[in-house]
Amino acid sequence: MSTLADRRPSLPDRVLAALERVVPKPGAWAFAVRIWLAMILALYAAFWLQLSSASSAAVCVAILAQPKRGQALSKALYRFLGTLVGAAVAIVLMALFAQDRVVLLVAFATWLGLCVFTAHFLQDTRAYGAMLSGYTVAIIAIAHIDTPQSTFDAAVDRVAAITLGIVAITFINDALGSPSIWRTVRDTLGDAIAETRTFARETLTRGDPGSERTAALIRRIAALRGDAGAIAGELDDGPDRAAGARSAIAALYVMAAAARHLRAAVARLSAPTAAVAEARALCLALTEPEADPAAAVARLSDLVEDAVRANDQPLDAILALQRALDFARAAHFAADGHRVLAHGGRPLRDVPLPTHRDVPEALRGAMRVVIAFGLTALLLVAAGWPATSFALVQVAATCSLSSTTPDPRVFAKGVLIGMPLAALCAGIVLFGALAGVQGFPLLAIAMAPVVFAACFLSLNPPTFGIGFILLVFFPVLLSPANPQSYDPQGFLTNAFLVVFAALILFFTVRVILPVSNCRHRAFALDSARRALVEALAGRGGDATTRTSLNSDRLLQFARWSSGSAAVRRASLDRAFDLARMESAAARAHAQLRGLARDDALAAVAGQARAALASVDAGRIREAAAALLATGAPAAPATRLHLARAVSDLTTAAHVAEGQGRFLRRLGIRAS
Repeated sequence: MSTLADRRPSLPDRVLAALERVVPKPGAWAFAVRIWLAMILALYAAFWLQLSSASSAAVCVAILAQPKRGQALSKALYRFLGTLVGAAVAIVLMALFAQDRVVLLVAFATWLGLCVFTAHFLQDTRAYGAMLSGYTVAIIAIAHIDTPQSTFDAAVDRVAAITLGIVAITFINDALGSPSIWRTVRDTLGDAIAETRTFARETLTRGDPGSERTAALIRRIAALRGDAGAIAGELDDGPDRAAGARSAIAALYVMAAAARHLRAAVARLSAPTAAVAEARALCLALTEPEADPAAAVARLSDLVEDAVRANDQPLDAILALQRALDFARAAHFAADGHRVLAHGGRPLRDVPLPTHRDVPEALRGAMRVVIAFGLTALLLVAAGWPATSFALVQVAATCSLSSTTPDPRVFAKGVLIGMPLAALCAGIVLFGALAGVQGFPLLAIAMAPVVFAACFLSLNPPTFGIGFILLVFFPVLLSPANPQSYDPQGFLTNAFLVVFAALILFFTVRVILPVSNCRHRAFALDSARRALVEALAGRGGDATTRTSLNSDRLLQFARWSSGSAAVRRASLDRAFDLARMESAAARAHAQLRGLARDDALAAVAGQARAALASVDAGRIREAAAALLATGAPAAPATRLHLARAVSDLTTAAHVAEGQGRFLRRLGIRAS
């Protein structure tokens, strides 16, 4: 008992541990100070310039509140562009339909739906810019539906306020040394490379870790994409460093897949040949940090070329050698990309990282926003509620913001909590702390506690939505002006309307065209089926692009998978096999098109393409064997292309054989 008592922490230690969990870290305090100073600077400049919408400058700072400088710069760029587009569209719509409010509302709802639909197919801050150009029209045109003659002035004020907010937060971030995103990405990418090497080492030594473990690794790698895109604006050579980060991320996808495929190919061989054993050993050596990927690529290229020339290796041996070469090349690109990100220079390649988006889901998201806006307009007009335009602006903004979040329901819950909290804080500051005073210093001091609390909440992932809404809508409801207005009735009306907008959003994401996990999986599966059909027909596209796209589709499929562990595992296995076959078919057709230009290989290349389109495992294997036999005397460079085609044909044959029943259920039948 005394030993256990001695091991228990003392009361002061427990108190300190509790304080460490509750009290924000120094970095959080620095972030809050920067946002508060930028918000106050933007307000002061807006008052000095006598802008009619001075609070919009503070709201702009709140929306651009990001802990890293590159993140804020990237979001600021697309916020400015989105505001310009939205302002132009608002002026055009008001000029065309100012005399008919119903037509104006319908035109705006159509534009808003189009912007939300477009945002679904963009990434990160670009998606935000597209969505912003939609609800900016509401802020400028719908808010002035009763005074159309002031629309142009409102557009100019809006653009000026947004510009002030961007300048203010950029200046404060530079002056106070906001942390750079590229250093964070450098360290996180290094950890991801180490984790991928560990994954590959365990795969080659212990066996396939399974689809769930692979999906977890893909999730870790995919988390770097957004931050990698934000690097470009931070440094003079930022675009090159961002390209290096993208190259490394794409390479990690390939390393994870190639390691699993190499292990599976070796396992299918009754007795691995000396070349296969050497290739496996080279890949195992590449999982160590001090390895030389360039030398491994050169040696593995020789092994692949020799195996094709000798024409005495089984198809699975060619597959194993090619996947080992793929792994080595990916390891080389990963090391090069990380080096460029850390030290500068030019990467070996610049590749895009496309993400998977489902058209039905994008249509549902756009229609959900349009229907919610239309029903709200009908309800408020029928009720004859005053300040209807203010409520419509809030509904348009919150519904649009929710459409680009990974989980709209979680965001809606944060809005439902954050809106009343913002109204409460604004009321306390306006009628409690200020209480009729017209001094700017007191306004700055009174805003500080709320801004700090909102920043702390936004840095904590579980409370991010609450903190973001509090930070953005607190200045909206406070509405700082010069002179400051103290109208309790107007404040209560606005507070009620923003809470009403939160309720509309909360019920919208649950009632209007909801997308369940099952439907998410169905959309992803249908997209994978269509991509596979196109790849089998020879329309698969670039191999690197397909790998990134498939990885993102698998990540989303894993996110929406549910049920028992066995069901989830089986579903993921099928999804991974579909992605493997689709990538293999796309690469095989690309290689076969090139080989068809060689007169000696044209006939067998055509037969191989026809066999691939037939989805017949036996025909595909026969075509691969014929291609291998015919290409043995070819030139060294041709033999390398031929090995890739043979390996991809063999992969497609394995999936067609192992998942034949599932492929038939999808309507992909052998002919």
